[in-house]
Amino acid sequence: MTRRREITIRAAVEGPMDEMVLRRLAEHIGVNADPIYVAHGKDRLQEAVPGYNSAARFSPWAILVDLDRDEDCAPPFVARWLPAASRHMCFRVAVRTIEAWLMADRERLAAFLHVPARSVPGNPETLPDPKRAVVDLARRSRRSEIRADMVPRPDSGRAVGPAYTSRLIEFATDRRRGWRPTVAARSADSLARCVRALRALARAAP
Repeated sequence: MTRRREITIRAAVEGPMDEMVLRRLAEHIGVNADPIYVAHGKDRLQEAVPGYNSAARFSPWAILVDLDRDEDCAPPFVARWLPAASRHMCFRVAVRTIEAWLMADRERLAAFLHVPARSVPGNPETLPDPKRAVVDLARRSRRSEIRADMVPRPDSGRAVGPAYTSRLIEFATDRRRGWRPTVAARSADSLARCVRALRALARAAP
């Protein structure tokens, strides 16, 4: 019996939530993502991209970044960040933020936040601010702990609550009751494209 070749890709992301989502996607397609470099900021990630792209001449690399409001759509954003991708580089953009990908699994996110499924937007990639949409959903939660963790306190000056990121990481990584990439990809085109690109990267891995 021939053993399946184990494929490992290196990766870089903006923050901890992106890291866990990318690890979940790698697991979903049957590859290892290790290491994943967390830039802790978009500007820092952009500065590091040329070096990662150079490394991708020889081994598989993936970079995941949020579009936010930097451009109207992904292609000009990609052209600005990475004009010439190396052979083994998979550069993917979440439209507009990684929260849109999580929101695309409406049923599971609604159950996690304890809100009606109908209150979760059906086309999250069209939202101008998916992060704010998630906070607004959490504000309507029937669970006080969800509201306390994810909704910013009055006059805090923050856009999200104190445990917003850790709560969404919990959702993204719960394989039994949490996020389902296959389901989410049906309502998030940039996620579907990312999954296809990661599969292609794995197939072409040296």
